[in-house]
Order: sequence, then structure tokens, then C-alpha cells
Amino acid sequence: MRISSGWTGDFSRQLDNRKSAIESPLIRNLYSDSLTSALPLATFLQNRHQKNTMRFRVFLAWIVLSAVTASAGIVENVRYLLAQNNFPAAEAQLDSYRSQRGVDPEYLEAYSWLARAALDQGQYDQAASYAKQTKALAVEQLKTRKLDAEPHLPLALGAAIEVQAQVLAARGQKAQATALLQSALHTYANTSIQDRIQKNLNLLSFQGKIAPPLKSDQYLGAPLPVAAQLKGSPVLLFFWAHWCGDCKAEAPIITQLRSEYAAKGLKVIGPTRYYGYTAQIEHATASDELQYIDAVRHRFYSGLLDMPVPINKSNFESYGASTTPTLVLLDKTGKVAWYHPGALPYADIRAEIEKVVAR
Repeated sequence: MRISSGWTGDFSRQLDNRKSAIESPLIRNLYSDSLTSALPLATFLQNRHQKNTMRFRVFLAWIVLSAVTASAGIVENVRYLLAQNNFPAAEAQLDSYRSQRGVDPEYLEAYSWLARAALDQGQYDQAASYAKQTKALAVEQLKTRKLDAEPHLPLALGAAIEVQAQVLAARGQKAQATALLQSALHTYANTSIQDRIQKNLNLLSFQGKIAPPLKSDQYLGAPLPVAAQLKGSPVLLFFWAHWCGDCKAEAPIITQLRSEYAAKGLKVIGPTRYYGYTAQIEHATASDELQYIDAVRHRFYSGLLDMPVPINKSNFESYGASTTPTLVLLDKTGKVAWYHPGALPYADIRAEIEKVVAR
């Protein structure tokens, strides 16, 4: 099983910036002028004036577009080019960056997007090659720095491991993919990429297993039901985060499905966790973050206020919920029937629920 990398979805802000530049009156006029048919001959001075004006517009347009590109980092530039399926230009950007700054964590994160984009297009040989190179360079970096000393390196290494495993799985080498992930999980336990590795293991082997018990040191909404209370009922786990826009967009869908299938016994539980910050506080205490989570819940999850919300990091680790939302459907015996990192439309989730309630 392979999930979409989603490498274009959360890049919309950068694309919007570039789009606004391209759609400016200056650029629109440049393109419209360049496509018009030749004008009838007028005076020499008029023609020269028009040509000079055109050159000036081209020059200004170049400045505008260059400024937009320059304002973005190497990661954003590479992702923008890959969104256009322009691998050669993306590689050229990376080569230029490397010649000027060498291999650093930001370069590696950008390079890892080549692997993710190739995987997304089913180019398995190329994806494996990019991922292997990313991993090798990341491991070299780890000789002189800790993995989580900054954000770029763990993103690069996690992506490389993920792509390697998904390429193996796509080629029918599930055992090898599982072994690779288990080895990585052992090597990088207690780091920021642990959940990501666990997620990919779960994609390969979670279905049909007894679901790990949820822990609830703290909770919002209704108390977390004990296992006996859930016996005989299908359960939808909706892992979410207070900062997650996709989670907020999914909330009305979860609310509707819970209402529609309540008569058939469907229970919905919404685990979340602390992240150490809020929208207003960079380094938030647990008390401050709890208040913020509750405020977000009331604003964006008003139809789910009575949903049990256990707050515990270990739930995210055992379920590999490095992606939010993560949706997990348990059958009436407490086994995992379906596991999906990422948001989905109503019809897709409903189809999975139908399968479980019909058993």
C-alpha cells in the first residue's frame, strides 16, 4: 500500500505567491503584448518607442519573477519546479546550491523531494536512486550533528526511509520493506522520525491486528471508554492536531458520519497530543496548550464536543500518526480494519465504514 506524498498540497502558499506575481498587470501586459500580431508601420519614432517600452516591460517582468524566486528557499524552489514536473530544472537548482554552499540539511530536504516526486509518479528506479543518495548524505551529516538539532535533516532522512520502503512494497517486496523499517525504527527510536517510520510499518502490517490500547493521561470531551464499553462496536479513530488545517476541514465529515452511523453503533474517538506551542505562544506550557486545544475544539469541532479526546503522545507513536489527520477504523472485535494517514472525502471514509458495519 502506498499513500500519496501530498507534496503539492501543502505548497499552495508558495504557489499563490508566484501566481500573484505572474497574474500582475505588468506580466499580463507583457504576455499579451508578445502575442499580438504585428502592428501596421507608423513612424520610426513610434516603433522605437514601442520597442523600448516592450524591452522595459520584459526587464521589469524578469525582476518581478526573479524576486519571487529569490524570496523562496531551495526547498520551496525545488518543490515548485517538481510541481511542474520539471526534474531537470529542480536538479539544476540543487546543483547550483550545492556548488555555492555544499551539502547541508536544507539541501538534503530539498533533494529528498526528488525521491518523493518520482515515487508519486511511479518512477520506482529513479525514486530509489534519489532516496538512496539522500539517506547516504544524511547519515554522513549525522557524524557531526544530532538528527533533531534542526528541522531539515530529520525531514530528509525520514523521507528517504519512507520512499525506500514504499518502493520495495510497490515492487511486491513487502518482507524487505518491513525489515528496512524495523531496522530504521530501532536505529532512530526516540527521535522525531520515529512516528513516521511507525506509520509506514503500519501501512504494511497494521490491518487485521488488535489495535493498541489508547492512553489517556488527560482528556477533553467525554472520558475515554474502556475496552469493554467498545466491544461489539466499530470505532473510528480521528488523530488530529490543533495546528492542522486538514483536520479542521475533515471535522464536518467526521461529524456527519458519526451521526449517520450512530444507530449502527459507530463510536468516534479523537486522540491528540501536545506540541509545545500554540498560535500565540512559541514555548507553551502544558496548561496553556491545553486551553488552546480546547479553544480550537470549540471553534472548529463544534459538532464533536462530546467526542472523547485523549491527550497523549504515546498514542501517536503506537499508531504512527506522524501525518494529521490519521484515520483508523476498528472492527467490532477491536482489530484494525483500515488505516489511512491523511484527509479523505466523505464518500471514501463512508465506504470503509460500510464494510465494517456490514460484518
